[in-house]
Amino acid sequence: MSESLNVAGNVDAAEVARFQSAASRWWDPEGEMRPLHDLNPVRLGYVERAGSLAGRTVVDVGCGGGLLSEAMARKGARVVGLDMADDLLRVAQLHALESGVSVDYRHEPAEQHALDHAGLYDVVTCMEMLEHVPDPGSVVRALAMLAKPGGHVFVSTLNRTPRAYVMAILGAEYVLRLLPAGTHTYEKFIKPSELAAWARDAGLVEADIAGLHYDPFTRATRLTDDAAVNYLMHFRKPDTAGAKT
Repeated sequence: MSESLNVAGNVDAAEVARFQSAASRWWDPEGEMRPLHDLNPVRLGYVERAGSLAGRTVVDVGCGGGLLSEAMARKGARVVGLDMADDLLRVAQLHALESGVSVDYRHEPAEQHALDHAGLYDVVTCMEMLEHVPDPGSVVRALAMLAKPGGHVFVSTLNRTPRAYVMAILGAEYVLRLLPAGTHTYEKFIKPSELAAWARDAGLVEADIAGLHYDPFTRATRLTDDAAVNYLMHFRKPDTAGAKT
């Protein structure tokens, strides 16, 4: 599988720069990253549906400023956070230090980490990152490599539907100004069938899919059966005997 990993070229410099610009305000729950703060508890809860994080080895791919990484570490996980944005990692490291939370943050692409640490992690997370890289299939293959046999892989992204365009781009970025304009590109949104196919080709087994509903006015967030806009998918890596558990 290593031959199919895009180790050197799977970074969009413009996307990295866009997120770098919000680094100093990443942990402000009323700032530009407000939706991520509101979504984070539900994403954490979705991961915990697979079992307690206490004592688990976890890698958070595309960790940004560390919202989910820290939350998982607070639950007792041993967390490695990967990102390609230097400024975001510095913010994440400083916040973890101030908060007394231990997270190992690294400036490293998922593909390289997968080559060096294949089969190391009980839990692999990749939240709102696949739609920001040139080759999302390569990242999915890396996620599969990183998971132990029997391990869990969790991904969240945006569906490529007209409703997602209206809500996640027109509404969130240009009308309500919840996110900086240009945060998302509709053509990079990913249909669940596409994500499932990449995961299947990488040797993962789909365990669950859930929609993620966010009300920007009340800031209420919940899991739903509607995956037309935001959605999460849970995959399992078969154990060494090939069992689909």
